[in-house]
Order: sequence, then C-alpha cells, then structure tokens
Amino acid sequence: MLRIMLGLGALALSAVLLVACHTAAQAPYTDLRDAHDPELQATLDRALGAVPKFWDRVHNRQLGMVVAEITDRRHPRVAWYNPELMLYAASLPKIAIVLGVFVEVERGVLALDEETRQQLIRTVRHSSNRDATALLHKVGFERLAEILQDERHGKLYDPDHGGGLWVGKAYGKAPAWRRDPLHGISHGASAMQAARLYYGVVTGTLIDRKHFPVLREIFGNPAIKHKFVKGLEGREGVRLYRKSGTWRDYHADSGLVKRDNLAYIAVAIDRHAEAGRGLVASIRVIDDVMLERSRGVHSVTPRQ
Repeated sequence: MLRIMLGLGALALSAVLLVACHTAAQAPYTDLRDAHDPELQATLDRALGAVPKFWDRVHNRQLGMVVAEITDRRHPRVAWYNPELMLYAASLPKIAIVLGVFVEVERGVLALDEETRQQLIRTVRHSSNRDATALLHKVGFERLAEILQDERHGKLYDPDHGGGLWVGKAYGKAPAWRRDPLHGISHGASAMQAARLYYGVVTGTLIDRKHFPVLREIFGNPAIKHKFVKGLEGREGVRLYRKSGTWRDYHADSGLVKRDNLAYIAVAIDRHAEAGRGLVASIRVIDDVMLERSRGVHSVTPRQ
C-alpha cells in the first residue's frame, strides 16, 4: 500500500511539474513599458550624449526615442527618452495601416491577394502615399481607429499613455477624417507605441506568424536610403526592416535591426531642422552599443 501511495504521489508531482513547465513556456510576453533596463539606459545616455544637440532635443520634448534589445524575445531590455511623447510622424504611421490590413485578413474581411501584397510593399518600402491611401480605404478609417484602440491589438492608441499611433487622414490633399482626440494630430506616433507594434509583430502576438515571410518582404530592402538606412550602411551582417517618415522639420525612423546573434528595435521621432542628420548619427551610436553588449562589453566609445 505504501508503495502504491508513493507511486501516486510521484505521478501527482510529475503532473504538477508538467503543468508548471507548460505554463512557464506559455507565459505572456513582457510589455516593453515594463522592461526598462537601467544598465542599457546608462550606457545609451553616455553614448548618445556625443550626438550634437541630443540632450537639448530630449529636454525640449522635441525628440522621442525607444531602443529595445529583443534577442531574447521573452526578456526584452529597453531604454527610452520621452517614450510616450506623441508627435506628428508623417509616413511612419503607415505601419498602423499595415497592421489594420493583417487584422482584417485574419478576420476574413480582406484577402491577401497579389494586389494587396504589392500595395503593402510599396506603402512601406517606397512610402507610396497612393498605395497607403488605397489600403486605408480597404480597412476603413473608423475600423482602423477601432483596431488601434483595441486591447486585443495592443491598444496602440491609448489616452492613458499619451496617445500613440493614429491615422486620421488619407495620405494626400484630402481633408482629415478625424485628428487624434488628445493632440489634434492627423498622422501621429509615439516612440513607445511604434516600438510596441514592432515587438508585437516579431513575437507573433499582433500578426500571425504564418505571415512572417510576406512581412519580411514588406519591411525589408528599404528603397529610401536615408536616416537609419544611411546610418547602418556598410555595417557587416546587418539586416534592417524599417519604416520612416519625413515632413518639413518632422523626421522619424523605426525598425527592427537583426544580426546573427542580436536583434533590437529602434524608434526615433524628432522635430528639428537637422533631425535627419541626427538620426543617422544616433542609429550608428545605438548600433555600436547594441553590438558591444552582444559581445559582453557594456561600456563603449561610439564610432564616428
């Protein structure tokens, strides 16, 4: 009898351990807002301080930036500057239209046919206003606003966090459909909400993983060679999946940077006449820091 009881106890313990392991394996991904890393923050503070006017723009709330190391997808390490600051971001919010399309594809409302696929590629790679507007009309203004404010899709526009991603106007001369409720911005973003969208795509929590091949096609091989693209040009082993935005003094860039043993998200939205050059310098510094961290070195002197 004792032997039977011991056997049953062992089986029960095994079952508990199996459930615990399964639960741990299925644990939800950490929200980037809850993954601030003081060491990464301090390292970037020192390194980015060498970029001209960087701290001036941060203190004047002209610049929002988020850098998230996601090599370990379930344990991101994040640093930020004005992360929830919502600014006019020109074409960067086209990433929200991409999300809207895939949400509606999953619902069976839209088909990911060849026309739509090409429109997505031109919207992101070439920043085509015509194709972005066509996709926006396919999803619908009202529907996209619902998606961006829906908890199930990350609540990427959230009044409790300063707003975020918003597309309230077609990309053209048409009047605005609806500017965002907090700031009255037609095409807006915060660095944190844009970074959260990229993280949700990478982890498969916002867009089903089966769409990864077409997403790599959409965001890869950027046709516009400025800002982050120019800053990372010639760096060995770099693969960049990105979307930028430019209008007058508003400059933005965002994307996933990958190497064989390193992955990080970088988003910067800056309002300054020289911000385009600043983003080139900033991504070089960020890449230096991230590369050195991947090698186990946590104090770097940025390359010029």
